[in-house]
Amino acid sequence: MTTRDRQPPSRDYQLMVSALAEVTRRRDADLGEAEQAYQDSAARAAGELSRAENDALAADRWAGAAASQVLDVDREAARLWSQLRRARGLRVRALGDVPDPAPVEALPRVALQRRPTASSDGPGLQSPRSLLARAADRIDDRMRPGRRPLPRWALALLPVIGAMISTLAGLVAAGLVTFGHQALWGGLVIRGLGWLVFLIAPSAGVPVAALWAHRQLRARLDIGGVGLTLLGGMVAATLLSLSFATSH
Repeated sequence: MTTRDRQPPSRDYQLMVSALAEVTRRRDADLGEAEQAYQDSAARAAGELSRAENDALAADRWAGAAASQVLDVDREAARLWSQLRRARGLRVRALGDVPDPAPVEALPRVALQRRPTASSDGPGLQSPRSLLARAADRIDDRMRPGRRPLPRWALALLPVIGAMISTLAGLVAAGLVTFGHQALWGGLVIRGLGWLVFLIAPSAGVPVAALWAHRQLRARLDIGGVGLTLLGGMVAATLLSLSFATSH
């Protein structure tokens, strides 16, 4: 007969109750840990889902703003192209329709920004709006040049231009008058043409000065510039008249 057989039944019952209590405690602890892990995982999943929804909404807003900007850029490009076709020059008129945009595959791969802005094109790149603004300024200068006033250094050249053109016109007028006196036929008409050229000689430099300001300086010849050009032409015409009077 063993020692265990000598133990009373109450002792075995106590051992079994203790073992059952230990198993129950471990089960409760495992269930608590599992429940806590489940709650933590659910909270993390809910947070990730909320962040994903916020990112999706932000992406939708970004896509909408980008699409609106693309439409604005396309409309502005079409307007500038139509304005350019109406500019002067045959080569400009033969441009045709607006060219298609470059395919997406040919564009450089860049990281998307949070929102499309004018400065979100990366370092060294210019936004479409700034490029279109520069193109609009150039087209506007071509179609409506001369909006700027003449620089101050150019004002000093206007009397010189007026005097040179007036002198040239006066010499042409004197030549016509002299040739008219010697011509056998049509002398009266030639002399009349010479005197007409001599009358317009003082103001002959005005269109030349205006063309020079338009082509070279992209500026306009205002009333002050016209006055300076006329002053130089009148002085030159007066001196030329006095020289002709003293020589004859």
